[in-house]
Amino acid sequence: MRTPPVILISPNIEKKGDEFGDLSTSLSETYQQALMGAGAIPLALPATISRELIAECVRRCDGVLLTGGEDVDPRIYADRLPERVLRELLLIDEVFRQRKPLLAICRGHQILNVALGGTLVADIQTELPKAINHRRMDRRSEVVHEAHLTESSLLARITCRKSLGVNSTHHQGVGRVADPLEVIARSADGVVEGMQLKQCRAAMLPFLLSVQFHPERLAGRHPEHRAIFEAFAQACVLHRERKL
Repeated sequence: MRTPPVILISPNIEKKGDEFGDLSTSLSETYQQALMGAGAIPLALPATISRELIAECVRRCDGVLLTGGEDVDPRIYADRLPERVLRELLLIDEVFRQRKPLLAICRGHQILNVALGGTLVADIQTELPKAINHRRMDRRSEVVHEAHLTESSLLARITCRKSLGVNSTHHQGVGRVADPLEVIARSADGVVEGMQLKQCRAAMLPFLLSVQFHPERLAGRHPEHRAIFEAFAQACVLHRERKL
């Protein structure tokens, strides 16, 4: 019997919690449930911006999940970065340095693109006025529109679909796509819904899938979204076994 893969998850640590009003780790249980449902063990990244400690956390895990959350702070392009941004940039750098499988969701999808040299659409409604409403917080755990998948892409192979019904809770999005990445899913209005490494860059990581939607909120009722976590967990196990 295979040992379950350990997945390091990037939480939000900037908001105050119940105990003495201290900064507290915030992580939706939906990510954890989706990973456990795929046979993985989820562990949250600690509250640190120490490169050495983040590197050690990545070293001890089998894969990394970048989560959603609040908007990517526009100061990401400035010299002084918010702590969550800095923490996640360090985490992404270590994932590539140590070549660990990576799944990026919503905010994680956006910050991954920026970390690799791409840009953001700061507000879809303002910059893409003909776009559909992508901020359907009232139906955060329901399918609200279709994402058209590139044939033979990683996401198409995982889900066995040409299009995928997705939820949508964002108002920011991917702008200019980073050079190592390619778009593998778009909504009908052109908004980027999924990315993977280009074929010529595939050796950079054993697995990389980046999605704008929240499959963890759909995995319980939609097998095609559950398959995303199963494929990620399997990739983590296979990569660990190759390293042994």
